[in-house]
Amino acid sequence: MTHLNINIDQLMQELEELSTFSDTSPPSVTRILWAQQDQKARTYLKILIEQAGFSWREDAIGNLFATFEGKNPRLPKVGTGSHVDAIPHAGKYDGTVGVLGGLEAMRALKRSGFQPRRSIELLIFNAEEPTRFGVGCLGSRMLSGALTPEQAILLKDQQGMTFEDARLEGGFSGDLSSVALSRNHYFAFVELHIEQMPNLEKAGLPIGVVTAIAAPSSFKLHLKGQGGHAGAVLMPERKDAFLAASEIALCIEQAVKDHGGPDTVGTVGLVKVHPNAINSIPSQVELGVDLRDIDEVRRDRVLSALMQAAEDICKKRGIRLEVEMLNQDPPCASDPMLVKTIQMNCEKLGIPYQNMVSRAYHDSLFMARIAPNAMIFIPCKDGISHRPDEYASPEHILLGVQVLAGVLKDLGEV
Repeated sequence: MTHLNINIDQLMQELEELSTFSDTSPPSVTRILWAQQDQKARTYLKILIEQAGFSWREDAIGNLFATFEGKNPRLPKVGTGSHVDAIPHAGKYDGTVGVLGGLEAMRALKRSGFQPRRSIELLIFNAEEPTRFGVGCLGSRMLSGALTPEQAILLKDQQGMTFEDARLEGGFSGDLSSVALSRNHYFAFVELHIEQMPNLEKAGLPIGVVTAIAAPSSFKLHLKGQGGHAGAVLMPERKDAFLAASEIALCIEQAVKDHGGPDTVGTVGLVKVHPNAINSIPSQVELGVDLRDIDEVRRDRVLSALMQAAEDICKKRGIRLEVEMLNQDPPCASDPMLVKTIQMNCEKLGIPYQNMVSRAYHDSLFMARIAPNAMIFIPCKDGISHRPDEYASPEHILLGVQVLAGVLKDLGEV
């Protein structure tokens, strides 16, 4: 494995080329599901897959599969991959390192003369980002059965276009029930990704072995009070929805501190105030809340505490409260055998590593529902991600691909 040739120059050129398929100017990258630049990126990836001598297929929503066929193609496959869609004004490494790095790992194994016993499959997930339909990991949710076709067709984008109309416009018209994979499709799934936090960089380590992935409970709180003229309604008579929302926001922070642990985080990332006028008492407020942890029981304990606090606050202030749950996904633990396989490959290559938790969630969170799963992290500068200045060095990408290639080789021989 120490002699496996990773063509890092070609890989970096491909990452650069892929970043040019964008709705915004460089260095920012914007690629939205089924839009023109997303389609161009897909075409580019298919060309690379074909040039490498691998076959490919797409499912009914555009998840793209590239296969390095094994000696026994009937066996459950070894999977790797990530996503290439990008939120508005993002960077060029999130997801794409796992896609093009996964492809280069497969090419390197093929160049070395290796033929796996099990087929190795690169999976390029559709819509990991929630940009278009407000649902993160849409492709892997449907692949794992976490999102059913009946639920998917109810989705609409910000322009009001339905999921089905958008899918047809993107050139996909197959049977949605065919998207979900069987539980024996994959023998194992391993995703390479930038860390999106600064821990590896601070520790001076090139590889993180992910032992667990946190998952969010995402929801909206709709508060309805009573509006009025800012000068005409006296303070004792007010039912100010924004003041109630402000109290709730602080209670979310307190609930995490009181009932959570070191891996529990809560964020109010969305606030909409109506009528949003300086001389009008807010009558309606919408709060968007993200609460996540690697421990589902602990996360839900915090959720219960903050919901009770929100109800108490609204009752005290005469505000009507409605809760809209967006998702409440369970966290996942990495498969111990895969964690050990990643660690052993780091050790064989003399690459230092540390075990760590992923606090961002990825497609692997949902693939863990149908296959043993683990992730490999590499550092990104200052932990920055989802910004144009997102950066991962060629040296760290090289090491990540070397480890991934070794893992795929070991699993492909089982």
